[in-house]
Amino acid sequence: MCDTLAIRQNGIIYFAKNSDREPGEAQLVVRIPPVKADHRKKLKATYIEIDQVQRRHGVILSKPFWMFGAEMGANDRGVVIGNEAVFTRVMEKENGLIGMDLLRLGLERGDTAEHAMRVIIELIETCGQGGICGFRDKRLRYDNSFIIADSDQIWILETAGRQWVAKKTESFGAISNCLTITDDYDIKSHGLEDFARQKGLFSGGGELNFKKTFDSWFLPYFARSAQRLNLSLQCLSGIETGQKRVLHEMMNSLRRHQDENTAPIKGSNADVCMHAGGLIRRSQTCGSMVSRLEKNNPLHFFTGTSAPCLSIFKPVSFDMDLNFSVLNSDENTVDGSLWQRHEHAHRRLLFLGKERKQVRDSIRDAENGMFKIFEAKNYFIEPDDMKAADQIVSDLEEEFVKQYTNREIQHPMLSPYGLYWKWVNRLDGFR
Repeated sequence: MCDTLAIRQNGIIYFAKNSDREPGEAQLVVRIPPVKADHRKKLKATYIEIDQVQRRHGVILSKPFWMFGAEMGANDRGVVIGNEAVFTRVMEKENGLIGMDLLRLGLERGDTAEHAMRVIIELIETCGQGGICGFRDKRLRYDNSFIIADSDQIWILETAGRQWVAKKTESFGAISNCLTITDDYDIKSHGLEDFARQKGLFSGGGELNFKKTFDSWFLPYFARSAQRLNLSLQCLSGIETGQKRVLHEMMNSLRRHQDENTAPIKGSNADVCMHAGGLIRRSQTCGSMVSRLEKNNPLHFFTGTSAPCLSIFKPVSFDMDLNFSVLNSDENTVDGSLWQRHEHAHRRLLFLGKERKQVRDSIRDAENGMFKIFEAKNYFIEPDDMKAADQIVSDLEEEFVKQYTNREIQHPMLSPYGLYWKWVNRLDGFR
C-alpha cells in the first residue's frame, strides 16, 4: 500500500510519496549516473527482457533491494515519479513489466513529465504489466497508477492491464491504492471502450467511467485506500496560498495518522504513515520521498528508512562530486545499509512511547536546521550548503542508531501486536 501526492504552489511543484511494503523488505536509495552510449541490445527487468536504449538519464531511486525497478525517484532532467498498486478487474496473469520497472524506465528515458508518461504508456501497451510484486508474499500482483511531475506539469496516469487513462492537474492531486479517474481524463488508450465492452464491463452508454469500469472493491476496501486518499487531499487543500514552507508541509503530510495521538499499536490502514500490525495491517512505510521542483533547480529528499514519523528526510543531488548519507553503495546490498541500521532503532521505538515523542522533537529541530540553510539561499544552494545540511541530519541519524541498536526490544506481553512483531523481528534477524 502506498500514497503519492503533488501540488503546484507559488509557481513551484511539490511531490511526495510514501512507499508501503512488507516490513522486512529493505528499500535502498541509489544514485545512478547517466549513460550516453550503451550498445547492449537487451535489458533484463525484474521478470522479462526488453529492448535497451543507448542513452539514459541519471536517476536517484528508492527501490526494494531485490528488483530492477523502484517505488519512487527522480531523474537529472527534473522529472519525478511515484507509483501505486491498483487491483483492477483485468490484471494479466502473465509476466510483464511490474509497476516499479515502468517507473524506473520512465525516469531513465523521459525528458519531461509528459515524455516519461508516454514512455510508460508505450511499454505497457507493448510489454504488458504483470509479475509477483511481493518480497515474501508471492501471491501479490497488481496493476499500477502513477503521479508523474516536473517543474511545469503534474500528470496522473492510471492503468488496467494494457488499458490506461491520464489526466493533467493544474492545482493538486493524490493517488492511493484505488483508481481515482472517472470520466474526466484528458487522454486514453486506443480502443478503451471496445476492450471494456468485450470484457462485459461497459454497456456502451455514455462516457466510460474508468474507475467504475475497472476498479475492484475488496482489497481497496480493506486497505482503506479511500480514507488515505482523503487524508492526503485534506493535507493538500489545507496548504495555504502563499505559504513559504510547503516543503515542510509535504514532509509532514507523509507522517500523518488518522489519530495523531495514538501509538503504532493502535494504527490502521487508514494512516498515510503506515505501521504494520498483523494479518489485516501487513504493510509498513519502508521509505519516503519529497521533492521541490523549481525550474532548473530541483531539490530531492529521501528518508531511506522506515516510518517517516520516526525518520528524518535527508538531501541528495545529482552532483556526482558529493556523497550523501542517504545513498547506498549499490542497488542490492542490504548489510550495513542506512535502511538496515535505522531499522534497529525503528523496531525498538515502536514500543517506547516516551522516546518516540523525543525522537520526533529531535527530527523537527534537525529538519528546521536544514531548512534554514536552504531558506537563507532561497533554495539556490551551493555544494557546501548541501554538505552542511546533510551533516545536520546524518548526525542525528547516527545518534538514533547508536542510542537504540543494542537495547532490548520490549514486545508487549500477551498482545497480538507484540506477538506479530516478535515473529517479524525473528524472521528478519532483529533482536
